[in-house]
Amino acid sequence: MKVSKRRWSYFWILAGIVVLAVALFFMNAFNGPNPFPEGEQKTFFVSKGQTFRSIVDSLEAQHLIRSRALFVFVARVMGGMERMQIGKYLFASGISNADLFTSLRTGRDNSLIAVTIPEGTRARTQSRLYARLLGIDSSRFMMLVKQVAFIHDLGIRDTSLEGYLLPDTYGFSWQSDEAEILERMAGQFKEFYNDSLLARQQQLGWTTKQVLTLASIVEAEAVEPSERPIIAGVYLNRIQKGMKLEADPTVQYGLADPPRRVLYADLRVDHPYNTYVRRGLPPGPINNPGRSSILAALYPARHQYLYFVADGKGGHRFSRTYAEHRRNVSLYRKARRAAAQKT
Repeated sequence: MKVSKRRWSYFWILAGIVVLAVALFFMNAFNGPNPFPEGEQKTFFVSKGQTFRSIVDSLEAQHLIRSRALFVFVARVMGGMERMQIGKYLFASGISNADLFTSLRTGRDNSLIAVTIPEGTRARTQSRLYARLLGIDSSRFMMLVKQVAFIHDLGIRDTSLEGYLLPDTYGFSWQSDEAEILERMAGQFKEFYNDSLLARQQQLGWTTKQVLTLASIVEAEAVEPSERPIIAGVYLNRIQKGMKLEADPTVQYGLADPPRRVLYADLRVDHPYNTYVRRGLPPGPINNPGRSSILAALYPARHQYLYFVADGKGGHRFSRTYAEHRRNVSLYRKARRAAAQKT
């Protein structure tokens, strides 16, 4: 009888040890910290099409998990390995396997990426910027920019989104859908281009496309913000007099990508965007203008200027006659020669 009781005592002690060991194992596997040897925080990306195995490979390679086997064990117990969310994640040193897996499965710690689109950037330049910062497909981005059905779905009656992608700072998730990005940018433009601006456009007798086309030229020409309405006024005066706009940025838009310096020979090449050859506005915007340039196109300064040329200091000299313009051109060339001699 005593032997039997002793055996039972050993059994319960052994069972208790096993239960304790299992409990400790689960606590360590689920809640044990993953210390990062290289710092207190780490950025981790999950991209489209990544399998759970490749994600674990990346976690292990970047030293975010102390044990591959333990992390996989936790993931199998918790379930949902096939539902890992794409995104950019920021993890703190010491995060547990359970918290790390939950974050990746639900997208809980998915960080927004700030993308600043400079004023006057072309859609193609924007696509490359988004591809570099967000990992999107730049080719699909550009395909949608020119897809008429998609453009009309956005409420824009045009054949291209060039000009309607309002420059600003946006926050997007890693590998956001290209259509979502374009919808957001076009939506920002529509919010800015409100009823009062539409009323002003109608007062001028222009279309939105014409306003954006003029604004895009102003954006490409202006350096000093205060000169935007003046430059818009110059082009409006030339249009009203039936003169050619003779705007170098429009010629440049028709050149091979990437943009290069306009040569005299380029001014003679006949293409729809060459305003040295063709009168009036070009077929559409040559970039995506910012708010200030759009307002300048809608509210141009009233004056008699027909010409302008750079002054070599970041601004322009404006003139009413061609003779005065030639003198200003000579001053600009003189300033360039002086600057070249100093360097």
